[in-house]
Amino acid sequence: MPVSRTTSVAVLGTGIMGAAMARTLARAGLDVRAWNRTRAKAEPLAAHGITVTDTPADAVRGADAVLTMLRDGPAAGETMRAAVPGLRPGTIWIQSTTAGLDGLAELAAFAGESGLTLVDAPVLGSEQPAEKGELVVLAAGPHAVREAVAPVFDAIGRRTLWVGDDSAEGAGTRLKIVLNSWVLTVTHGTAEALALARGLGVDPAHFLQALEGGNLDLPYLRAKSRLLLENALTPPSFATTTAEKDARLIVAAAEAAGVRLDVAEAGAERFRRAIAQGHGEQDMAASYFASFGEPH
Repeated sequence: MPVSRTTSVAVLGTGIMGAAMARTLARAGLDVRAWNRTRAKAEPLAAHGITVTDTPADAVRGADAVLTMLRDGPAAGETMRAAVPGLRPGTIWIQSTTAGLDGLAELAAFAGESGLTLVDAPVLGSEQPAEKGELVVLAAGPHAVREAVAPVFDAIGRRTLWVGDDSAEGAGTRLKIVLNSWVLTVTHGTAEALALARGLGVDPAHFLQALEGGNLDLPYLRAKSRLLLENALTPPSFATTTAEKDARLIVAAAEAAGVRLDVAEAGAERFRRAIAQGHGEQDMAASYFASFGEPH
């Protein structure tokens, strides 16, 4: 029996990414309800035609699909347990929180116990792509619901990459971990190159000019460099505290797979030092400050 296409979505978690995704869904014509642990952070969404609720259960009641975009796996699990009174059996749960492999396993078990249809769907991209509906959705889930979730994925993403049929196996999450390892590596590389330029008295503009137009030039390098050189780390497109969490998930996944990631381990430590210096709520390009012994 075909599943109806989604017309209403509950977005649980309206931080940087969740709020941008909620606005994008509303612009696409979907009926969106949103919940955030701190309601005041969700309130501005009402100006975009989004219904802001007091509880997760109120947000999910009657929704065709639920999208979770929270800090981590435990937060997603806690929120979905609070949503149970409003959930219908068979409700599609689009799980976009970066939860890691262990976190996803726990969420998949909860989905099975609760009669929910889980779609493992982390996304590639930060705030600006989320706001423009230009994320890449890394999805794993049953064929039977792919048509149903298409309106959601088409709204938030420029494309959807289906990488598996069984959401519990976490093919989407596994791919996201690999992609995050690359994103964080480039972030640290940019931060360290600019820190070294400062230490050696090299004009960072000359560093960027030398790379311009060559194989080693990257739009991402320029974006992160601009944030540092213009002191524009706040508000973050991706906060250092969140990046540190994701770095730890990468290292844990690698260890479980018997893979040694020296760069990822060192990167996680750089984020930890930057956070200790007070840069936790700045953009993750603040890895730069970990190169120095005191806050700058």
